[in-house]
Amino acid sequence: MKAFLILEDGTVFEGKSIGATRDMISEIVFNTSMTGYLEVLTDPSYAGQAIVMTYPLIGNYGITPDMESKKAWPDGYIVRELSRMPSNFRCNGTIQDFLVAQDIPGIEGVDTRALTKILREKGTMNGMITTNENYNLDEIIPKLKAYTVGDVVSKVTCDEKHVLPGEKFKVALMDFGAKNNISKSLIQRGCEVTVYPADTKAEEIIKSNPDGIMLSNGPGDPETCVSIIEEIRKLSETDIPIFAICLGHQLMALAYGAKTYKLKYGHRGGNHPVKDLSTGRVYISSQNHGYAVDYNTMDKNVAEEAFINVNDGTNEGLNYIGKKIYTVQFHPEACPGPQDSTFLFDRFIEMMKGDK
Repeated sequence: MKAFLILEDGTVFEGKSIGATRDMISEIVFNTSMTGYLEVLTDPSYAGQAIVMTYPLIGNYGITPDMESKKAWPDGYIVRELSRMPSNFRCNGTIQDFLVAQDIPGIEGVDTRALTKILREKGTMNGMITTNENYNLDEIIPKLKAYTVGDVVSKVTCDEKHVLPGEKFKVALMDFGAKNNISKSLIQRGCEVTVYPADTKAEEIIKSNPDGIMLSNGPGDPETCVSIIEEIRKLSETDIPIFAICLGHQLMALAYGAKTYKLKYGHRGGNHPVKDLSTGRVYISSQNHGYAVDYNTMDKNVAEEAFINVNDGTNEGLNYIGKKIYTVQFHPEACPGPQDSTFLFDRFIEMMKGDK
C-alpha cells in the first residue's frame, strides 16, 4: 500500500505503508543510531514525535527482549528499508508485526538522507503520514502547523508508586518517562529503587527518607512542567543527593531560575561527543532531546557547567555549588549507545555513601 509523508513546508515523500494504516500527525525528528531501534521505539522520551531513522536498514535482528518500557511511544516511524526476514538467536518477531501490534503508522522507501537534510537545514517540523492518495495539501498544511506536542509527561509516567528490590541504598526515582535501564543501572549497584509518578509531592518523597533521588528522562517541553518544577525545587533544598538525566537535568535548571530553549533539530543518537570540563576528557554519549539548558541564564553562584557538547557547544551537565546535586543532559545508562559515561552512576553511589 502506498503511503505519503507530508511536511508542514509542503514537501511530500512517497513510500510504502508499514505498521498501522491510520493517518498520523506529529513532530518529525531524526535519530542517527546504527543499532538499538527497539530501545528507541520504547523510549518514553519520544512520546509526541515521529522518528526518522537515518541508518538505511532497520529491523535486521527483529524484536528482541530489549524494551525500555512496556510499550512503544512514538507517533510514527520512518525508514529507508525495513528488514522483513530478521536473523538473531534472540529474535521473537518482526518489526513490522511490532508496529502493527503497537498501532504505530509508518512509511518505508523514503529517502531518509534527503529528509534528514531538510530537517537539519529548516529545523524540526511537523508532518503527516497518510495512506490516502487523494490527500489535499491545502487542508493538511494548516493542521500540521497547528499541531503541538502538549503535556506528554502525564501520559508516560507510571500510574502508581512501586518498589524494585535492592539491599544497599534507597533511591527515589521520579518517573517523567524513565527508561528501564536507569533503574537497572541502580539495581546493579545494589540500590532499592522506589519509582514515583511524576506528580508526586516532594513531601511524600522526603518523608520516605531516601538515600538519594533520581530525576529521570522524559518527553516534551520542560517549561510546561510548572508544578513538577516546584516540587523539584523543594527536593533540592534538602540535603539528599540528587542525580538527574535529560529532562530531569532541564527541570532542575528551571527550578533554579535558568531558561531552556528548543534546539533547531535536537540531539538524538548514540554518537554525540561530550566534554568533561573538569578533566578535558571527551566521552561518546547516547542522547535524545530537543531542548537544552541556556547556561548563560543560570546564576553562576548556583551551578557550574560540567559538560558541553563538542559539536555545538550546548550545555550537557551542571554541578550545583554547595549542594549534592549534579545533572547531565545525555544518557549514562546508554541503551542503545556507548557505555562511556556509566561511571556517573558510581559517582551517585559515592555521594550517597558520603551521607551514611
